Amino acid sequence: MRLSDFDFELPRELIAEDPARPRDAARLLMVLAGGGEFQDRAIRDLPGLLRPGDLLVLNDTRVIPARLRGRRGEAAIEVTLHKAEGAGRWRAFARPAKRLKTGQRIAFAPELSARVAEKNDAGEILLDFGLGDAALIAALGRHGEMPLPPYIKRPLGGEAGDRADYQTVYASREGAVAAPTAGLHFTPELFAALEARGIARTFVTLHVGAGTFLPVKTEDVSKHVMHAEWGEVSAASAEAIAAARASGGRIVAVGTTSLRLLESAAGESGAVRAWSGETRLFITPGYIVRTADMLLTNFHLPRSTLFMLVSAFAGLERMKAAYAHAIAKRYRFFSYGDACLLERAAP
Repeated sequence: MRLSDFDFELPRELIAEDPARPRDAARLLMVLAGGGEFQDRAIRDLPGLLRPGDLLVLNDTRVIPARLRGRRGEAAIEVTLHKAEGAGRWRAFARPAKRLKTGQRIAFAPELSARVAEKNDAGEILLDFGLGDAALIAALGRHGEMPLPPYIKRPLGGEAGDRADYQTVYASREGAVAAPTAGLHFTPELFAALEARGIARTFVTLHVGAGTFLPVKTEDVSKHVMHAEWGEVSAASAEAIAAARASGGRIVAVGTTSLRLLESAAGESGAVRAWSGETRLFITPGYIVRTADMLLTNFHLPRSTLFMLVSAFAGLERMKAAYAHAIAKRYRFFSYGDACLLERAAP
């Protein structure tokens, strides 16, 4: 497919700069399979849109303050960490990267600096902080900024409120450098309403990387290379998914990250297994989703890998129509925006 197949016009004013307050006050567009009218609802309606026995699968990754501002001599350098390599080493995107050389040191704070261990294409570098992983995470907590996507405008240094806003209420496993944004809509009150309805939940982990924001630069979509992200599906979660399926419940992936991980962990039959490792799975139209019946997700950028994924799940023409409806109805887009609940299209 061509990159232009996934383009659409989005008014700048529909890009959300701040989340809905409270979180579950966001709007929700219901997109049923097989055509029919779109339903304009709210996140708080979710318990009534699902059925007893359905299972939510949520990504419990926790975003770390992965953006650092430092200096190499007199030059100001900004880096965004995107993939842990262990032993205090992280792959990162640097700005400006042109004059950085292997072996140079970037100072971020009196007690935090890193050596450029490698330099690759497109501004990517490998940084060696010379710290243990736990010590580095603690240092990032003191000196880092939340790595908000570039379309959310903030003053230099960010805003303190984003440390809480750009984090799900159930985040527990540190390692992401971008939030699983569909999960930002959940509150303890919403979880209580879902439980009362007989809708269960289980958690998986995919440490979302900054590569999720990288633009697709090849017109031939099949030539785009996805960045690797680490994930894990526990045996308990795999068992919960199998039990829900066996009892007739639907699997509802909360976010594109949860769906990518489920598909990465699925066997030939579509059964989800206990699994851990890196995934580069790139889901585009033509891919047959085997693991989830429904997908709760935010509204994504045009020409993005995420819009390609939802188009594979619900159908490209159906999603183009849904996005046109959302734009006409003034839904809010992207990370802090509203959401849609999609039924999987028939193969």
